[in-house]
Amino acid sequence: MRLSTIQKGFAAGLAGFAGAMPLAAAAQELEVVGQPLTHKMGFQPAATELARDLQGLDHMLLIIITVITVFVTALLVYAILRYNGRANKVPAKFTHNSPLEIAWTVVPILILVFIGAFSLPVLFKQQEIPVADVTIKVTGNQWYWSYEYPDNGIAFDSYMIGSPATGGTNQMTPDVEKQLVDAGYSKEQFLLATDTAVVVPVNKIVVMQVTAADVIHSWKIPAFGVMQDGVPGRLAHLWFKAEKEGIYFGQCSELCGQMHAYMPITVKVVSQPVYDAWVAKAAAGDVALSAADIAAAQPIELAAGN
Repeated sequence: MRLSTIQKGFAAGLAGFAGAMPLAAAAQELEVVGQPLTHKMGFQPAATELARDLQGLDHMLLIIITVITVFVTALLVYAILRYNGRANKVPAKFTHNSPLEIAWTVVPILILVFIGAFSLPVLFKQQEIPVADVTIKVTGNQWYWSYEYPDNGIAFDSYMIGSPATGGTNQMTPDVEKQLVDAGYSKEQFLLATDTAVVVPVNKIVVMQVTAADVIHSWKIPAFGVMQDGVPGRLAHLWFKAEKEGIYFGQCSELCGQMHAYMPITVKVVSQPVYDAWVAKAAAGDVALSAADIAAAQPIELAAGN
């Protein structure tokens, strides 16, 4: 074999490896998908069918209420201009208008029936809990979350990074910033990121059993379209099926005491191989999920044509 042929083959191999590196690197880091952003309006990107249904329903209701508001405002303006004292010197003496009264009774009923025809199926879809692929019990505490995976023997607590319970002061300090960076977050995710995270597989039905140990808390992930109060002594349920891998942030959404604002939720949605590897690791007592863990569990992706 000629030397030039070997050199060309080696160069092509390097090019293929270089092309594959971005794909492998992309698999090693989870993208932050669901989080609140400053100076923004609207919903977080929908990551579940439930969230898409809720956002679609909200948009439909916004159109309906806008039309109603414009119509009522137009009637008010018309009445002000047409029936003021200068334009209407002799006021009418009648007190009833049966067709008008029937209309303003029937039309709102029809509007409500129309809204109910779309909103009730969304409500039933949320409340009818399907058979779970993964079951997680979450308990709200003042002021942190406890998680259990009963089928896997996994249990851990989840605190906000910078919480006084972990040695912080609820303030951004150099030490807290270092903890955020070490955990794979940025300083902009302070007050959102937790020291441990709920880990779930993508495209699998996850059922959360929600309760509380002291006062009422509420487990909410906006990008999943789910929120459920945790009431002491009661066990409620919610479910979701996340469709995109990434990191999603939520918050306790029920006023629960002095540090209610410091009870964030972090959920990491990963591929099935990464989830299986994490379960084995977490069952042994190490519940952290790092970029190295994701890279080790993900299959190596090659560039096209190589």
